[in-house]
Amino acid sequence: MRYGLVLEDLPDSRAWLVEVMRRAFPDIEVSEAGTLAEARAAVQRQRPDIALIDLNLPDGFGVSLIGELNQLSPDIFTVVATIYDDDQHVFPALRAGAHGYLLKEQSQELLANLLKGIVSGEPPLSPSIARKMLRFFSPSPSETPPVELTPREQEVLRLIAKGYKLAEVARILEISRHTVADYVKNLYRKLNITTRAEATLEATRRGIVGPEG
Repeated sequence: MRYGLVLEDLPDSRAWLVEVMRRAFPDIEVSEAGTLAEARAAVQRQRPDIALIDLNLPDGFGVSLIGELNQLSPDIFTVVATIYDDDQHVFPALRAGAHGYLLKEQSQELLANLLKGIVSGEPPLSPSIARKMLRFFSPSPSETPPVELTPREQEVLRLIAKGYKLAEVARILEISRHTVADYVKNLYRKLNITTRAEATLEATRRGIVGPEG
């Protein structure tokens, strides 16, 4: 990670999150923003590799920036950093494409370690958020069995869950990038998911990858 962005309107909290990012990635160059407008201007100056984004801001909601960054480049890691752990905040952010969701009530050390996991393909999720998502995706006994996946679909899901990019998956499986993109599109449709974080949890639930990736 070479360039980072921290979007947080409260100066003390912003400085705290900048320190979290620098603990995770000591050599990173961090831009700071207190509003959506400032964040958009910062992105124009330098596209970040990772962005820590608060949700409630003076000029709008962080979810909108998550969507914009994902459209700009799917390789930008967008991670929510907030105090809100309710479904009304968590799931809209993940549906917008957030790769992770961190709660600011936790220690800098824990949050930095969760961010470091990005390098090995682990989505940065605070423990309570990970449990919430696992419960959401765990079927009750009365529900229909999980959708069956072909061996190739399972392999693509495993690699996507471990954080590999489409081009890397294509190289590993010796197929074209467009074929991988088709597999991912079909997987998301079959599993009714929209983000890599959801894909990782689905792969974990199915035993395709372990809890540590």
